[in-house]
Amino acid sequence: MSGSDFRAGFAALVGRPNVGKSTLLNTLVGEKVSIVTPRPQTTRHRILGLVNLPQVQIAFVDTPGLHEGGQRALNKAMNRTAAAALLDADLVVFVVEALRWYAEDEAVLQRIIKSERGAIVVVSKVDLAKPRDLLLPFIRELSDRYGFKAIVPVSAMHDGNLSGLTTAIAGQLPLSPPLFNVTDRTDRDLRFRIAEIIREKLTLELNQEVPYGVAVELETMGEEEGQQVIGAVIWVDRDGQKPIVIGASGSRLKRVGTSARREIVALLGKRVHLDLWVKVRENWADNVQALRSLGLE
Repeated sequence: MSGSDFRAGFAALVGRPNVGKSTLLNTLVGEKVSIVTPRPQTTRHRILGLVNLPQVQIAFVDTPGLHEGGQRALNKAMNRTAAAALLDADLVVFVVEALRWYAEDEAVLQRIIKSERGAIVVVSKVDLAKPRDLLLPFIRELSDRYGFKAIVPVSAMHDGNLSGLTTAIAGQLPLSPPLFNVTDRTDRDLRFRIAEIIREKLTLELNQEVPYGVAVELETMGEEEGQQVIGAVIWVDRDGQKPIVIGASGSRLKRVGTSARREIVALLGKRVHLDLWVKVRENWADNVQALRSLGLE
């Protein structure tokens, strides 16, 4: 391609919760820009991940999983974030799990059809698909559901066919100069990424105990004596959740802090002192003002 043939645009990763969008994004970008846990609805924000190839810049937009049944203000805000990203995208990248099709997948498809946006399908986790001989019939069924531009089976965990995916996406993007600096990997700053690392470690540690009542907010971040000093508040939405997060004699909070600090050191490339406090903000997940202050609305 010549310089005038450069392509760039936004590709929104959409799908039901826990279908593998964030894992796919991190693998494509080559760096962890979106946190990943086994818990559905881990992603709460619109997160940009940039992939720069010869003559192509793909701005992937990771979105919260589109879901049904969640009545809290947080659930509604997450759905609005994902729906807005879908409507703003140059291309929709619909992520489905190999051999799995649920009511929430169908609901996402109906949003795509209504948006009238061009879309391709990523069939994720194909390495886990069993029995394998059902994979081709599953792909044929997807093709019959909508006029997708392409259907691309991938395995983000094993880098399977990711180059085929980026090629398929690149061919659908508009002619445009780069939209972002080609050295950037994400549009999110360090404060956001550090807060998300802490929330990831909390989610992994808490498992089922406080699944959605936790948020993290950085209060302080500075440098002292050659190390990064960070102070973060963990918000819970009920008094009874505070001792659960802290753990016996502070043991759980200490484990979370140790795990988060290790990853933050790797991100920043310097020593880190991390202080965590747990505070109660009653029903923050149903409070629009609280959601706005946390960047969720």
